[in-house]
Amino acid sequence: MAYNARSGKEQEPCLRVIPLGGLHEIGKNTCVFEYGDDLMLVDAGLAFPSDGMHGVNVVLPDTSFLRENQKRIRGMIVTHGHEDHIGGIAHHLKHFNIPVIYGPRLALSMLTGKMDEAGVTDRTTLQTVAPRDVVKVGQHFSVEFIRNTHSMADSFSLAITTPVGTVIFTGDFKFDHTPVDGEHFDMARLAHYGEKGVLCLFSDSTNAEVPGFCPPERSVFPNLDRHIANADGRVIVTTFASSIHRVSMILELAMKNGRKVGLLGRSMLNVIAKARELGYMRAPDELFVPIKQINDVPDRETLLLMTGSQGEPLAALSRISRGDHPQVKVKTTDTIIFSASPIPGNTISVVNTIDKLMMLGAKVVYGKGEGIHVSGHGFQEDQKLMLALTKPKFFVPVHGEHRMLVQHSKTGHSMGVPVNNTLIIENGDVVELTPDSLRKGDPVKAGIELLDQSRNGIVDARVLKERQQLAEDGVVTILSAISTDGAMVAPPRVNLRGVVTTADARKMSLWTEREITWVLENRWKQLSRNTGDKAPEVDWMGVQREVEVGLGRRMRRELQVEPLILCLVQPAPGGTPTYKGRADAEPDDRPASRNRGGAGRGVVRRNGAPPAPVRTNGSSVAAPSKTTSVVISSDVATSTAVATPAVAVAAPAATTAVATKVTSKAEKTAEPEQDMPAGRTRRRRSAAV
Repeated sequence: MAYNARSGKEQEPCLRVIPLGGLHEIGKNTCVFEYGDDLMLVDAGLAFPSDGMHGVNVVLPDTSFLRENQKRIRGMIVTHGHEDHIGGIAHHLKHFNIPVIYGPRLALSMLTGKMDEAGVTDRTTLQTVAPRDVVKVGQHFSVEFIRNTHSMADSFSLAITTPVGTVIFTGDFKFDHTPVDGEHFDMARLAHYGEKGVLCLFSDSTNAEVPGFCPPERSVFPNLDRHIANADGRVIVTTFASSIHRVSMILELAMKNGRKVGLLGRSMLNVIAKARELGYMRAPDELFVPIKQINDVPDRETLLLMTGSQGEPLAALSRISRGDHPQVKVKTTDTIIFSASPIPGNTISVVNTIDKLMMLGAKVVYGKGEGIHVSGHGFQEDQKLMLALTKPKFFVPVHGEHRMLVQHSKTGHSMGVPVNNTLIIENGDVVELTPDSLRKGDPVKAGIELLDQSRNGIVDARVLKERQQLAEDGVVTILSAISTDGAMVAPPRVNLRGVVTTADARKMSLWTEREITWVLENRWKQLSRNTGDKAPEVDWMGVQREVEVGLGRRMRRELQVEPLILCLVQPAPGGTPTYKGRADAEPDDRPASRNRGGAGRGVVRRNGAPPAPVRTNGSSVAAPSKTTSVVISSDVATSTAVATPAVAVAAPAATTAVATKVTSKAEKTAEPEQDMPAGRTRRRRSAAV
């Protein structure tokens, strides 16, 4: 019996399978197998950012669980070399070591380049495997690599033998009976384990909603041949660089039709170089022409093979569609072939790229009806065949969005798997397996990590929210001068960028002034501390945060907008003359806090009377003299520079008059205060400091 530290109870030993990515989504496939003190990873991929993830380059799973348990990691298994299965490994190695990584030659060759670039080659050992090789990981895992067929060459499913039974982990697969490279799916080995008894099947669900069998990769060959042969000018083909079989066929068709090949895109160059080096792709050197010399080749003899099938902004085809590429410009005689389908989330960017290419006059071939792309993931009949061969006792659909998982579970039920023996799980859920049971355990932390364009900096939730606010509602910046006594010593300066608002410039200025005043009256005591030195210790960041929150709340309530608000405070020395504020400000209907904090300490008085003297470290500072004044006039602010210009703050004994402009015609006609009859309410007038 094993001890469960979370429940504090003895429990039967069980295998724990913990997906950290790849569920309820497409991409970032990452899974952890745990038994006793051993942890084994299966794949560690990435995903593409969605439209709202501004400035994000790639999305990775949250690996907090692995970082907390890194001493228990015994090794990693790689099923194949697609980015959604190996793209996160180099980044993860910056945070924790992996003793050994087992995987196919092609996948590990591609991984080597990523690790060299990231500088983490010393954090692990790479070990290549061949079909039917068996490796031991830790004390409790024995893994056999079973050849499967996929859009990526050198791809495997896994048979994982554990103390509680055998688990089949399919990885990405389809049943292709005419593979381009001649490497057939090892169905015999799957059937062998099915006869011995499979405890649980974890199977790819990507195309669970599509009936029938997935067409073989070779089926696109005649359609690509027709379009390339009929093209009068250049042929430009875009596809996934890692689709080795597709790229091999395109190179074969280029030779058949007498065209020289120019390669664009870093990943396309790297993958083709690795595949040719390892023998997965055969093409003579004379077939290729450096891209700088491609314009010397006649258009009728040119084929350009490039990245950009997903509309990535920095990919070669996207740059060409914008006219940004230094070597290649679109011609009206070009035929451009999209030999790929959009990944969920990329449809809009792909369609936009196609539109731009058509506007430039090119003929663009795309879409399912053209027969120039087939999936690498099995359809419903492929998934039924996998279930029939393995005959699992328990079944957990993985690798797909929620509706795909649900449909795949129904397919399992139709193949004889009992409903109670099936689980639909999410990232972070824990599948606990014993020889006789399948259940959910306590979940672990799961989520996402967002990497910026450098793939080094983490874009956290706060930064992402700020970027979304900037994109959707713009930004408001506030500059406020506040003395260490807790008094506003100059009118705040407000600036709007990208904010659509019905509020006029004066109202925005008044709102900002009111928020600052309210914070000084009701929060100053909590934000400042008298340390006995000449000046008190002030939490200026706290002051800024209080103003930002208050103004944001008011703008949401009054204007139904939520811009990013940035408040900057310019500290002024204690004893600096106080800015009184505007006598015509609208009343503040918010209740003051019970503990008014700094009320009375250099606070603006609403009755228009001059402020009381402020005491600082035992010395008394008199009210400002007539020789230190702020003269206010009524130039109307622009829509982006909403508030008053900055005010120069004079020392108490200064004799210099500082003139500053604000808004409102009423201020020009305001009567001088000394000419008003006693007891009469002052008309519109801003501060005279």
